[in-house]
Amino acid sequence: MKRMMDIHRQAVSRTKMKVLADIDDYLGRNQELKSYQQYFSDRSDYLERIWIDVWLNMATNGISKKQKNHFLKERGFEIDSVDRKTINRAFRAELKDHEPFQVLRWLNELFMARESVWEDRYITARKNFLQREKEKQIIEKKSVVSSTLIDKIKAIIDKNKFLYYLYIRYYVSTQLVKDLKNEKFKAVDTFKIKDKLIPEGHLNESDYVKLKEFLYELTGSVQKTIYWEYESYHDKYEEVITKVLANKISRLIFDQLTYSDKKEYEHIFSEKFSSETLYHLSVEYMYELQGEFLEKISEEYLSDLTTVAGIPFDEATHQEMYYQDIVEREQREEQELLALQQQEEAEERMLEDIFGREYSSSVGRNIHYVLHIGETNTGKTHQALERMKQFPSGIYLAPLRLLALEVYDKLNFEGVTCGLKTGEEEKGVLGATHLSCTVEMFHEKDYYDVVIIDEAQMVADKNRGFSWYKAITKANAKEVHIIGSRNSKRMVLELLGNATIDIREYNRDVPLEVEPKIFRMKDASKGDALVCFSRKRVLETASILENAGSSVSMIYGSMPPETRQKQMKRFSNGETTVIVSTDAIGMGLNLPIRRIVFLENDKFDGTRRRRLTSQEVKQIAGRAGRKGIYNKGRVAFTSDIKKMTRLLKQEDELVHTFTIAPTNSIFERFQRYSRDFGYFLYLWERFDCPTGTKKSSLSEESDLYKLIQNTEIEARFSLMDLFGFLHLPFSKKEPELTKQWKETLDAIVKGKEIPDPKINKNNLEKLELSYKALGLHLLFLYRLGKKTDALYWERLRLELSDDVHEQLKTDVRKIMKKCKRCRRNLPSSFKYPICDSCHWMQRARGKYDLYYEG
Repeated sequence: MKRMMDIHRQAVSRTKMKVLADIDDYLGRNQELKSYQQYFSDRSDYLERIWIDVWLNMATNGISKKQKNHFLKERGFEIDSVDRKTINRAFRAELKDHEPFQVLRWLNELFMARESVWEDRYITARKNFLQREKEKQIIEKKSVVSSTLIDKIKAIIDKNKFLYYLYIRYYVSTQLVKDLKNEKFKAVDTFKIKDKLIPEGHLNESDYVKLKEFLYELTGSVQKTIYWEYESYHDKYEEVITKVLANKISRLIFDQLTYSDKKEYEHIFSEKFSSETLYHLSVEYMYELQGEFLEKISEEYLSDLTTVAGIPFDEATHQEMYYQDIVEREQREEQELLALQQQEEAEERMLEDIFGREYSSSVGRNIHYVLHIGETNTGKTHQALERMKQFPSGIYLAPLRLLALEVYDKLNFEGVTCGLKTGEEEKGVLGATHLSCTVEMFHEKDYYDVVIIDEAQMVADKNRGFSWYKAITKANAKEVHIIGSRNSKRMVLELLGNATIDIREYNRDVPLEVEPKIFRMKDASKGDALVCFSRKRVLETASILENAGSSVSMIYGSMPPETRQKQMKRFSNGETTVIVSTDAIGMGLNLPIRRIVFLENDKFDGTRRRRLTSQEVKQIAGRAGRKGIYNKGRVAFTSDIKKMTRLLKQEDELVHTFTIAPTNSIFERFQRYSRDFGYFLYLWERFDCPTGTKKSSLSEESDLYKLIQNTEIEARFSLMDLFGFLHLPFSKKEPELTKQWKETLDAIVKGKEIPDPKINKNNLEKLELSYKALGLHLLFLYRLGKKTDALYWERLRLELSDDVHEQLKTDVRKIMKKCKRCRRNLPSSFKYPICDSCHWMQRARGKYDLYYEG
C-alpha cells in the first residue's frame, strides 16, 4: 500500500529526529561527558517507545477508513458493520509489529565504538544548553522588571484614575461637539426609548440624551439619511479614548515614575524607556481602563458633555463641574424612572383592557358533547359522520383542505347534500344541508344540528391551534362531536368544563407489529407506505423505487389536494404498489396500507431538527393495517428500532396548553388606543397569556407586515381587515407569493383590478408554485366577494393539478439526488446534502458545518 509506505518513511524520519533531540537534551544537562553505553542503559526503554508512538499515531491519522478496512481484511478480519473506534483499535494492534524500525540498532550504528563522534555531540549539545540557560535567565530578569514596573504603573493609575477620567471626558466632549456640528443631529421625544435622532439642525442641549443612546440611535433610527453606522461611531469614540491614554495619560504616568525605575528597564532591555514604551508595556491594563472609561462616559448626558468642551482644562474647575453634573444627572434619572413607571402602569392598564378575560371558555349549556378518543385508524371520524348524516344539518371541520374535500365527496356520494368551503374554494350544492370545510372557516354565529371537529389535538399547534379552541368552545349546535388522540382528552374536558359530555374511547381492532429487522429500500413491496419529512426526499425516494421497477404514488404538503386525491386513488385501486409520503399521511387519510416504513426518525419542525414525538410516531404508524383488508399492521424502521418501538408503545405526553390568537373583540378594543399594527404586535408580545395557554407567535404575520409598514396599504385598511390579509393561509416563505400578495393589496387600495397570478408550466416545481399562486388569488377573490370570477380560476387550478399529476406519473424517474452546492448528481444512498468535494472545500475555508440531511 503506497500510502502506508510513505507514512512509514515519514515516521522513521520523525523518530530519528526525536531520538537525536533526546540525546542532545541528555548530554547538554550534564557537566561531565557520560558515555554512550550509560545513555543507552538509561534511555533504551523510552527510545523503543518513541517508534511505537510515532508510527501508530501517524498511521492511524494518515490512513483512510477504506485503506484501514482493506489492510484488516487482508489479515482475515471481518469488518462489516463494525464501528470506527473498533476498527482503529484493531488497526493499531496489527500495526505494532508491522515493519518495525529498529531504533536501538540504528543508534548503535551511529555511536557504538565511535567515542569521538559521541564527544563532538556532547560539546555541541552542552554549548547549546548553556546558551539556552543564559537566554532563559535574561528572559526571567526582563519578566521581573516588567512585572515590577507594571505594578507601579497600576498603582499610579489607581491613585489618579479620577483625574485621568476628567481628561478623557474633556477630549471626548471636544470630539463630540465637532461631530455634532458636522452631522447636525437633533434628538426628539427624549422620555421614550430613548430618542429617534433626525437630521434637523443642532442637538438641543436641554434634551436629556445619554451618549450611549445617541450612538445607538444612529443605527436604530428609521431615517435612511444617517451617515455613520453605530459601530463606526462607537469605534470612533473608543479610538479617542485610546489616543488620550496612549499620549496624554501615558506621559502623566511616565513623569511620576522614578529615575531608577526607568534606568533599570533600559539596562535590562537595552532600549530607551519612553511614554510610548510605558503604554505598550501596560497595554492590557490600558485596554481595561479604556473599556471602563468608555462605559462610564456613555452614561453621561450630551448636554453635560457639550458644556465641558467649551471650558479649557483645569483639574479643579472640571472636577467641580463633574460633581455638579452627577447631582443633576441623578435628579434627571429619578424623573425618567418616575415617567417610565407611569408609562408601564398605563401600559398594564391598557393590556388588561384590551386582552382582559378574552380567552375564558363559554361552552353552550344546552349542547350535547360527544368526545371520540382513540388511536389512528380506529373509526372515530366514521362514527361521527354517520351520526351527522342522521340530522337535518351539520358541519365537518377538517385540519386539511384534502380531508374537507374527501368528506365533501363522501357525503355527496352517499346522498347527503354537502357544500365545500376552504378559503381557497367554495362549492355549493343545490339544497345543501351540510358543509365540509377547514377549521378556519368556522363562525360561532352559524347554527347547525351537528358540528364535527376533527384532530382536536391540534389545539396545541402554535400557529393554528386557536381555530380548534374557538370551534370547541364556541360551537353553536345540538350536538358537537370532538375527535382527538388520547393525549388531548384531558385538555378538551377542561375546555368543556361542566357541559354534558359523552366520552367514547376507541381501540384498534387490527394490531400493530414492529418488524425486528432494519428496512432496506430493496425490501419495499406491495402495500408499503414509506414516510419521510420533505418534498425533496419524497421525490428522490419515489425516483429510486420507480427506477427499480416499482410503481409509486406520492403525497407531500405542497402537492395540490386534487393531485393528492388522484395519487391516493391510484394506490387504493392497485394501480401503484407503493406510496411515498410525508407525515401528511397520518392526518386522517384512509388508505389500504399493509406496512408503514419510517425512512427517517426525526424531522425539521420549522425551528429545529428534532426526534419524532411518541404521538407523531403513533399518528403515522396507526395508518398501517386497514381494517377489513389486513389482519395486522406492520411498522418498520431504517434505524434505532428499539428506541422507536418504545416511542410507539409509550404513553403520549398530554396536551397541557392550547394556543390563543387575536380576536375581533381585541382589535376593536385596541383601536381605542391606536391604529398602529406594529404597536399591537409589541403589546401582544408583552401580554401574559392565561395559565394553560400559549400565544400564537404571529411570526409570519409580523414578517408580512414589515413589507407594508408605513405604506398606504396599512393606512387604508382597518386593523381587523389588515390582520385578515396578513393571516391569509398561503406559503409565506415563497418570495414570488409574498410579492403577489403585496401587489394585490396595492391594487385593492388603489381601486384597480387585482393582478392575475403568473402561470409557469416549465417543470414540476414551477407548476406547484403556479398552483399556489392561483390559490392565493382565489383567497383574495373570495375575500372580496368575487365568487363569479373565482369559478374561472378554480377551473384553471384544477387543470394545473392535472398537469402536476401527469408530471409525477411520467417524470419522477428522472429526478436525481443532487449536491446542494454544486448540483452534481449524488448516489441515491448518499445521506448527506453536499458532496465530498464541497464538504472538504467548505471545511478548508473554516466553515465546517457537516449536517445530516432531512
